[in-house]
Amino acid sequence: MNGLILVDKPSGLTSHDVVLALRRVLAEPRVGHFGTLDPLATGLLVTALGKATRLFPFFAGEDKAYQGRIRFGWATDTYDAQGKPLVGDYAGLPDEAVLRRAMAKFEGPIGQLPPPYSAKKFKGQPLYKRARAGKDTPRTECPIVIRRFALLDYRPPEAEVEVVCSSGTYIRSLAHDLGRDLGCGAHLSGLRRLSSGAFRVEDAFTLDRIREMAEAGQTGNFFIPAEILLPASPRIVLDASRERMVRNGQAVPLEGTDGTSSGDLSGREPENPLGAPVLRLFDQDGHLIALARLDIANRAGRPFLLFD
Repeated sequence: MNGLILVDKPSGLTSHDVVLALRRVLAEPRVGHFGTLDPLATGLLVTALGKATRLFPFFAGEDKAYQGRIRFGWATDTYDAQGKPLVGDYAGLPDEAVLRRAMAKFEGPIGQLPPPYSAKKFKGQPLYKRARAGKDTPRTECPIVIRRFALLDYRPPEAEVEVVCSSGTYIRSLAHDLGRDLGCGAHLSGLRRLSSGAFRVEDAFTLDRIREMAEAGQTGNFFIPAEILLPASPRIVLDASRERMVRNGQAVPLEGTDGTSSGDLSGREPENPLGAPVLRLFDQDGHLIALARLDIANRAGRPFLLFD
């Protein structure tokens, strides 16, 4: 099974817990995910099976959208409701106008420090392990983009917010930093991921539903095959001789292939995050057999990922 499964993650499970559950249900050892969700969070977790796990670079940089709940009045050491309250000289809760102005300052390109309890690493060790051991947690500010930070509802001491942001954004840090700027302290008390790139939580399935369908032999109801992924990348259908070349790791000439010709690609080919334009190579039966980097000078495709 090479493809994706969209999971609606419940609160209380880590992203790795979801991966382990899918491995058991589908008897597939090669399962990964494209973007961690904290245990507190719910919502869309994009998971990959088989060789589709190697497509991470194509999906990791996608924007994410969230709906969250921020609790004002105090901060916590984890920046969310699962942490210990931090002692501070906190100001009173802001009114709505003040809150909206403070939120607006975070929109656009900003620098963000990850939470002390996060998977970011220092000298090869995750920060959360250092924090649990009582060690210092050196952190480096990361450039991110907050495309939308909107107030949906404010009933002090809590606010419902919507966030659309670049990959790598910590919503916990956003809540913590907002509370710091307001002087009242704040932490994230709830979070749900609504989308990741083109994928939406409305199209995701719970683990229980995935298990039920898998047991009924209905994997096609929740499995997104690799053949329909990366639709912006040209689809090249190979004859038998070129297919053999691909399976042997050889570059294949594109002249005379079915589908988009190499001449049509110049100047508008999709970009591969790994560094070159990418092609999808199919056999005569419609199976995706490989991804290839486009070599415009030689009008050829150079395979870098075989799917079968």
